[in-house]
Amino acid sequence: MIKYKQAILPNGLTILVNRDHASKFAAVNILYKVGARNESEDKTGFAHLFEHLMFRGTSNVPDFDLPVQMACGENNAFTTNDYTNYYITLPKENIATALWLESDRMCNLDLSDEVIETEKQVVIEEYKQRYLNQPYGDEQNLLRELCYKRHPYRWPTIGISSEHIERATMADIRAFYALHYRPSQAILAISADIDEDEMIALATEYFADIEDSGAEIPAIPQEPEQHEARHLVVERDVPATDITIAFHMGDRLSRDFFIGDLASDLLAGGESSRLVNRLVKERGLFSSVNAYITGSLDAGLFVIKGRLMPTTTEEEASEALWQELRDLEQGNISDYELEKVKNKFEANMLLGEINVMNKAMNLSFYAMTGRLELINEESNIFRAITREEVMAFASRCFTIENSSTLIYRRKQ
Repeated sequence: MIKYKQAILPNGLTILVNRDHASKFAAVNILYKVGARNESEDKTGFAHLFEHLMFRGTSNVPDFDLPVQMACGENNAFTTNDYTNYYITLPKENIATALWLESDRMCNLDLSDEVIETEKQVVIEEYKQRYLNQPYGDEQNLLRELCYKRHPYRWPTIGISSEHIERATMADIRAFYALHYRPSQAILAISADIDEDEMIALATEYFADIEDSGAEIPAIPQEPEQHEARHLVVERDVPATDITIAFHMGDRLSRDFFIGDLASDLLAGGESSRLVNRLVKERGLFSSVNAYITGSLDAGLFVIKGRLMPTTTEEEASEALWQELRDLEQGNISDYELEKVKNKFEANMLLGEINVMNKAMNLSFYAMTGRLELINEESNIFRAITREEVMAFASRCFTIENSSTLIYRRKQ
């Protein structure tokens, strides 16, 4: 169990602190409630661009990394479709350095023409390398576009096209910063062997004076229910054909999220999973298989996929994947399988409570969902899921009309 104390400053900043008596390090994590889903379809990739810009320094600190290194710390960040996360780990005696740096770049970021142009070119090159210049690079993008017709989940964090970043103006970028990088859109979490009230006081000292604009965040368009099967076939110069089938499912706070997560692990939770045993080792239909959920805040996807062996037809592969889904619907799940998956979830959650950075990140994430208490309740939720619930989930989720099939075909 992760114990925590919470405070909300008058400017809207949420502060969460956890005292870890076993660690000599402090973890400072700041989550901004902005991801690709907060972008407009003609200006995508901005959230990811800011992940880069936030390390380019401020008027007070020209080189963000140098003070972190001098304090014997490490720092990094990542962007998702739902949020952007920045973190620093350093000796607890130097925690003030991390709080000073984070508070400074929340309001004093260097957004000069030179900095912006440099990072725009870095992101554009990253887009080309990740999506245009490697095998299967556009596969996930095609799947998003197939599954989502209205929700911003239809584009990746790096954006629909590198042209959006290329033509972004100074006014566009500064407006994005002002709207999303402010106290009320941030969650600061700290885990360290420091008194909880002292950590809150330190955070207050550095962040309380930052003004919040109070601007309204635009509503996110929601995805309408899917009522007919979708199919897309593309040919690419790749070594083998992939088949991916995706289904819409519930959002992060729904019970379906937990059932879907468990179901995906029943299918593909490691080398001893049923997909690997049946479809790779026994039948030799695929060279690799997987099943996963996207883990989105809003309604996400349950995905099952496989890379075909040269002798496997697309029809054989598709039918084999559907049969595995029907097996779940029919309740062909042993007590041993169910217990193994539940034990794995519980073990992963317990491991996540050991590391100070994991705790700080988790505190920020669960606070963002609006149900912070889930940080200590999810293990019990997974433990309580029954075979009958998995069957019911499979019955309502794995339907033809709710399916989107992408065949990423090897060019002959």
